[in-house]
Amino acid sequence: MSGSGSGDIVRTMADLARSFSTPRSIEESLSTVTAAAVDLMPTEACAGILMVSGGGKKFESVATTSDLLPKLDHVQEELGEGPCVAAAVANLVVRCDDFRTEDRWPRFAAGAVDVGIYSSLSFQLYTSEGKMGALNLFAFEPHAFGLQEESTAEVLAAHAALALMAARTKEQLQSALVSRDIIGQAKGMIMERFDVDAIRAFEMLTHLSQETNTRLHAVAEQIVERGK
Repeated sequence: MSGSGSGDIVRTMADLARSFSTPRSIEESLSTVTAAAVDLMPTEACAGILMVSGGGKKFESVATTSDLLPKLDHVQEELGEGPCVAAAVANLVVRCDDFRTEDRWPRFAAGAVDVGIYSSLSFQLYTSEGKMGALNLFAFEPHAFGLQEESTAEVLAAHAALALMAARTKEQLQSALVSRDIIGQAKGMIMERFDVDAIRAFEMLTHLSQETNTRLHAVAEQIVERGK
């Protein structure tokens, strides 16, 4: 907690940008963001990222700075309400200045106050393909987040979103490479078994995919497994 002075913010953002230029896991990148968020707030706070998938049924707390975050996220999962859920699923920015007077999520608000949490600030990170995420900050006093803190957290949320996008792009690339290899193996097996060239083997694969209404990669996997 540094008091969120302008010099601290500039230095932290610069350090954060430099850290993202070096190879690291998504967990490390997100932990750097949440640690910076806590450090730049003028009051004691805790931060974490909530990932929601499976049509809103699967909740995962990552890069948390306090054991309280997974517990608060679990309560929101059970109740189906709360600021983190609202930000991840529907809203770009969700703030609560005082949970003691909050009427949007009364059951969660009561639970938050019970564990000493009085205000929060949440930012949507992304929504795509049934997956959603939010950067969340909780404070131990009411009205903890002013406009400056909201602006700071918004920049940090952008860093987190970029880290998640980079991780998804990497996963998609790796998946594409694996798919290509599997399809290549299946083509080779068809070429050898039916004495056809690569073009004809691929045509046979795509025809089987269309006839069975099965993705090409899945058809190729089945062929490779049966040929082992």
